[in-house]
Amino acid sequence: MYKLYTRPGSGGFVVEAALAMAGVPFEQIDVPKQGSPDPAFLAISPLNQVPVLTLPDGHSLTESAAICILLAERHLEARLAPETGSSGRADFLRWMAFLSSVLYPAILRLYYAHRYTVDGEGVQAVKKAAVAEMDRGFAVVDRALAGRDWLAGEALSLADIYLVMLIAWHPEVEKARDAWPNIERLWARLRRHELIRKLNASHEMWPQA
Repeated sequence: MYKLYTRPGSGGFVVEAALAMAGVPFEQIDVPKQGSPDPAFLAISPLNQVPVLTLPDGHSLTESAAICILLAERHLEARLAPETGSSGRADFLRWMAFLSSVLYPAILRLYYAHRYTVDGEGVQAVKKAAVAEMDRGFAVVDRALAGRDWLAGEALSLADIYLVMLIAWHPEVEKARDAWPNIERLWARLRRHELIRKLNASHEMWPQA
């Protein structure tokens, strides 16, 4: 059985979605955000970050994008990603890498700005630059969604869920919804999706309609 280490409002949101869509049982372990790190957890997540997925063979995997790609490969019948060898699969890999290497790090710099400067006076500058990078990245994705229902291929994939998780962390969500109408169109669709609504009820990523 899979074992998922996560916490509400974290990147575990998309991994929980993947496991639920795959229809596989898993044990969920909520990792406290505050307090001293558990040495046993640090052994599988040296940066004390969630999510972490422990596979049935006992191997543990960090990084939400990597976990999603692996689950898509292991559970082909769930169609968590476009078919291997298709142009949609190429887009899926591209956007999973882009979202995790451009947008996710910018979000971390915003909310954990103190980690990215040794100058106590520089925190606000780090935050400002982080928001600018987020805006630049979301604009790229919004242009890519023009005339498309989904980010990769012709059906919902984990890349779409990953994207809406990230946009929900924008510090000015209402401004973001106006600025990037194609992302908002996709997000509105997922806000009505039964599974995403259920996950959002526990993660509180955005206000429920």
